[in-house]
Amino acid sequence: MPLSRRKILAAGGLMAGAALWPTTASATPGTSAADPTDGWNKTSFTYGMQKPWNLDLSDRYSNSGGVHRMWVYSTDEPMSQGSSTDPRTEMRWRQEYTTGRHMWDADVYLPSGTNGATFVQILRVIHPEGTPATDFMLNAYSANGGSVRAYDSTVLKTGVYDTWFNVKLAHDASDGTVRVYFDNALVLTRDDRGPATRHFKNGVYHHGSGRAEARFRNITYWTR
Repeated sequence: MPLSRRKILAAGGLMAGAALWPTTASATPGTSAADPTDGWNKTSFTYGMQKPWNLDLSDRYSNSGGVHRMWVYSTDEPMSQGSSTDPRTEMRWRQEYTTGRHMWDADVYLPSGTNGATFVQILRVIHPEGTPATDFMLNAYSANGGSVRAYDSTVLKTGVYDTWFNVKLAHDASDGTVRVYFDNALVLTRDDRGPATRHFKNGVYHHGSGRAEARFRNITYWTR
């Protein structure tokens, strides 16, 4: 039976039994630079919605005034009947890529109480056997007034509950680099997990307990 991703988060999203994929990570909080989108092009995107299989989309999603609001409970069903994955309400981007530079950009709001939920990720939808299923995840936890971590390890930001902040997740699939920006400041650079076909996802993929929610506005896709 496939493992729940909750069980592999502590390993940085590695598939069970897989060898550790070489990465180099460096957190550089507050490093300011030119606008991260300089030289990039706004690109149209489409998406599908994923939600508990036995519920209507409106039970776990709303879009009002340009704010996409997604929530889920730890007791909810997975997205397909019989799946062993954790419950989720997510936007699954349909733009898949293997090379080039791609950036997910949005303002994010994490309500108090959201704990143990992934709110944006780069999913390796097609990847070599034995390699990880994700290149990167940003997760929300309840410590320190709400904190954001890379997977469940490196703390990138605290005091995030109940306030809007901008997140940019830039992936250069050609040189294998992932960069994370908060409010246009670089906070993390790390390697991806090797060749694959990827796409972005955002919402709440819940590995914790209770209720998890995330809101998004000004969602933008950039390429170069």
